[in-house]
Amino acid sequence: MTDDPAQSCSVVEHRLIPLSDGRHLACRLWLPHSSESTPVPAILEYLPYRKRDGTSQRDEATYPELAAIGYAGVRVDISGTGESDGEFDDEYSPRELADGIEVIEWIAAQDWCDGKIGMMGISWGGFNSLQIAALKPPALKAVIAIGATVDRYNDDIHYKNGCLLYSNFWWSSVMLCYASRPPDPLLVGDNWRRSWLKRLQTQPFPLEKWLAHQRRDDYWRHGSVCECYEAMTVPALVISGWADGYVNAPPAAAAHFPGKTKAINGPWVHQYPHFAYPHPRMDFVAEARRWWDRWLKGTENDAESLPAYRAYISENVRPGPWREHEAGRWIAENTWPSETIQAKTYYPDIGGRLSLALAEEATASICSPLDCGTASGEYFTLKPDSELAGDQRPDDAGSLLFESERLTSAVEILGRPVMRLRVSIDRPIGLLAIRLLDVHPDGTSFRVSWGVINLTHRKANDSPEPMIPDQAVDVQVCLDECGYRFLPGHSIRIAISTAYWPMVMPPPQITTATVHLGRHCVLELPERDGTDTITVTAPTVADPLPEYP
Repeated sequence: MTDDPAQSCSVVEHRLIPLSDGRHLACRLWLPHSSESTPVPAILEYLPYRKRDGTSQRDEATYPELAAIGYAGVRVDISGTGESDGEFDDEYSPRELADGIEVIEWIAAQDWCDGKIGMMGISWGGFNSLQIAALKPPALKAVIAIGATVDRYNDDIHYKNGCLLYSNFWWSSVMLCYASRPPDPLLVGDNWRRSWLKRLQTQPFPLEKWLAHQRRDDYWRHGSVCECYEAMTVPALVISGWADGYVNAPPAAAAHFPGKTKAINGPWVHQYPHFAYPHPRMDFVAEARRWWDRWLKGTENDAESLPAYRAYISENVRPGPWREHEAGRWIAENTWPSETIQAKTYYPDIGGRLSLALAEEATASICSPLDCGTASGEYFTLKPDSELAGDQRPDDAGSLLFESERLTSAVEILGRPVMRLRVSIDRPIGLLAIRLLDVHPDGTSFRVSWGVINLTHRKANDSPEPMIPDQAVDVQVCLDECGYRFLPGHSIRIAISTAYWPMVMPPPQITTATVHLGRHCVLELPERDGTDTITVTAPTVADPLPEYP
């Protein structure tokens, strides 16, 4: 790699890719100088955010580096966005994926490409990388997906176990603004205004469609690769972070994809690992190079022998809306699920205790205030000022709480905590929110993981049934994936509430829930033995994002 990667490539600001129906998609290219004489593999990122400027900072921090080691970068605007013509219809639509396959075929046929394509991206680009990989275009040899999902209904920005996420509203507004931006006149010429006005006239309002599909139906099954895990044979590196809303995809991929799949969960928000926070960061470009070298160049570098799942085990985290650094260590599991992890059962009791002893039969009720959840932070931690979950004591005050004695030895967990409980409510519709908390010696409450359930979805997300008031039912709530070490002197707390606003929208009526304690109310923690650690390399440049005047 040269001292200045930008000198290792030629940048083509604007090129049009012809599609079979006459439309053209716009792309920006980073072509290694070596590709003028020797074709090279190419890396595709396929987004609706306007290649000209929408992702320019992260593009400049990534693609020149990849070009310097022999990879062409191809950044494409989805139909009807940026400088691409045609109409934008929806996220991850059948047409978007079909266009993506045509784009891959076009790249593979270029003189500067050797016919081997990798696809990568964060968020939208991670989603469609996995979705297109499931369709198996021949030239696509590997993917890297960051901040993505395998389940569009339960693990995206729209719904979570039947509960409507507030981020559904925020993101629909933001996406409408992104897709409504005009093409750049410097690139498309005098026709830009006519193209823009046509775009505005045909622009859909995303929220309308998303709210029309409140159950897990075919709309959400489309593009959810969990519907057909066996199709995921393309080697996939799947990455996310504990401060992101998309933590469940990496271990799900490691557990279920039949191909060469590796997973990473760091401490990060919804950003690329080489410039994300909280620290420690990861040298993503080096990680990507190893992946691409193995699957696009055939280099024997043992990428396929990497641990199935690498994760950052956080500890002693002080909550706050923003964190520069998170204490902890990196660990590796060679297989996933791992035999080193065993579920341990804890029982809440009527005295508010959480212990390994079976609790006596009893009931406890809660009617949470509607502002229970204001310390939740944001689901979609995309922006530089995104708010992380704060001290949970304000939300704890409106919840049923069950807490262990202060620990005399550390308890380490990796995986999805599960809460099983028998519960009744006094209305036909209601929700439960479950939070797993680390209580510091000074009383500070840090949220380790959380989960929710719309109780009408207790049997299935595709066929909700109203609750019969005051009739108890058995439900299970899977909390999000987490990696955490509860230290001696701390305690483990579980919080149960009937509201979690603004993270999820409230039910139509205020509800009171009654939890039946004893053998029907258990918390299972995925406990892990060991104090092992691995080394994960930090980026060579502390802050790789360029600054513009």
